[in-house]
Amino acid sequence: MDVLQNFYAAEAAYIAAGGMGKASFDEIAACLHPDVVMYQASSLPYGGIWRGPRGIERFMAAMSDAWQSLEFLEQRFVVGDDAIVVLNRGVLTARATGRMLETSVMQLITVRDGLISEMYPFYQDTMAVAEALR
Repeated sequence: MDVLQNFYAAEAAYIAAGGMGKASFDEIAACLHPDVVMYQASSLPYGGIWRGPRGIERFMAAMSDAWQSLEFLEQRFVVGDDAIVVLNRGVLTARATGRMLETSVMQLITVRDGLISEMYPFYQDTMAVAEALR
């Protein structure tokens, strides 16, 4: 659980600081397994498969280009033997438009050796995300 809480705090701080070139990725990297993989919906501006800590850094740069802030309103954790399901409800503010979006993202996260090794996010509404960013 500590690695997830550290990851989410570091993610929010990284985005708020403006991303790559403006914020350090070190706190996020400290939470990631060397073989980490993230699967994002291809319909999102930052969609695709992101591999390794450098891939996650590129993903975070794309997220920071899209969003200027990420505020978590609620996080629920369901812990299994080898995976954790997290319900993140929060407010994102689009960098280009200033639009705010309150939404939820469910994530299936695998932790190996105390580090995040896989992330599968499932968005409540990818169309709402795309609309907020237009």
